[in-house]
Amino acid sequence: MGLDVGSKTVGVAVSDQLGWTAQGVEIIKIDEENEQFGLERVAELVDQYEVTGFVVGLPKNMNNTLGPRVDASQAYGERLKGRFGFPVDYQDERLTTVEAERMLVEQADASRKKRKKVIDKLAASLILQNYLDGHGKLLQNL
Repeated sequence: MGLDVGSKTVGVAVSDQLGWTAQGVEIIKIDEENEQFGLERVAELVDQYEVTGFVVGLPKNMNNTLGPRVDASQAYGERLKGRFGFPVDYQDERLTTVEAERMLVEQADASRKKRKKVIDKLAASLILQNYLDGHGKLLQNL
C-alpha cells in the first residue's frame, strides 16, 4: 500500500497481486492536531486489499535534503508499524504532486476543484509506482 501523507489527508494506492502496477484507491481525511490519523480506515483497506507492507512518501527537498514534513511522514510510518506490524519503506516523493497535477490538467483537463479531490490519491499511486519500478530493477540486478 502506498501512502501520500499530508497534514489534512492521506492519499492511498495499492498494487496489483504481482506488484507491477499501482492504482489509486481513495483519500482519507486526517487531523494531525487532534491526533486523528485515519488508521481505522487504513485497517479496513489493509484487510480488503490483503496488504502486507507500506510505502510512505518521503518529502525531500529538491537538493535531496529532508523537507519539513519528513518527521510527520516518518511518524506516520511508525504508527503503521505499531498498529499492523508490517514493514514500512519510504520512497522519495519529490515532484509527485506536481506530476499528478500536470497529468490531471493535460489528460483530464480537470478543474482546480476536481483536481483537489483526487490529487493525493494520484500522488500516492505515483509514489507506489516509483517504488515498484525501482524495486523491480533492484531484483533484476541480483
